[in-house]
Amino acid sequence: MIAAIVQARMGSIRLPGKVLKKVVGKPLLEHIVERLKKSKKLEKIIVATTSEPADKPIIELCKRNSIDYFIGSENDVLDRYYQAAKKFRADSIVRITADCPLIDPVVVDKILDYFLQNRGKLDFASNTLKRTYPDGLDVEVFSFETLERAWSEAKNSFDREHVTPFICNNPDKFRVANVENDRDLSGLRWTVDYPEDFEMVRLVFENLYQKKGVFLMDDVIKLLKKKPEIAKINKGIVGKNNLKISKAIKEGRSVTR
Repeated sequence: MIAAIVQARMGSIRLPGKVLKKVVGKPLLEHIVERLKKSKKLEKIIVATTSEPADKPIIELCKRNSIDYFIGSENDVLDRYYQAAKKFRADSIVRITADCPLIDPVVVDKILDYFLQNRGKLDFASNTLKRTYPDGLDVEVFSFETLERAWSEAKNSFDREHVTPFICNNPDKFRVANVENDRDLSGLRWTVDYPEDFEMVRLVFENLYQKKGVFLMDDVIKLLKKKPEIAKINKGIVGKNNLKISKAIKEGRSVTR
């Protein structure tokens, strides 16, 4: 079975509770699930959250909307993913994070197709090893066997908190591949980490959702060309966020869970 596992929790230093902040009347997490349902390849969508009291609203949202969910470790996200995949018997896993409300089901299927077509030659495929897609359309695909090996062998806290670094950083153990876009859009920031990001995403939804429902990457690009002021809202965050990530990696700290 092919399953998308969406890691989601309420904790965020810069934008607390962002996964349940509403745009066009729905929480961001609900939009993510709605968009993933448009994938032609995914057979199940699972929200992986924690037993922390602050994350109870995520569980309630899943129950209200009949979304499969798993409750696991707050800090050991690798274990959370492994146990979720094991419970739901997933043999191919698509990793999605809840700060990507513009996730594109066509992009998901493209990365997934590449992985499935090369299943005997690959353990992991992604579009993030070399960025050519907008930040916020992040997709990682791996087999259950790969996840289980990482779960068994990864020991340091950074690898446990971020699920896939152990896979990506051990080429002697895992066969990894990157899928590139036909043009470099890596300078576009569509993830939600700061209030400016949320404002940008809110305006995208307000301009496109009522007309198209689940809109795609090209729809957003056309909108930003027509209304460049929307893209400018969070443009200055790119450098600041890259510095934050680089510093966290050097110090072995968590960036997002």
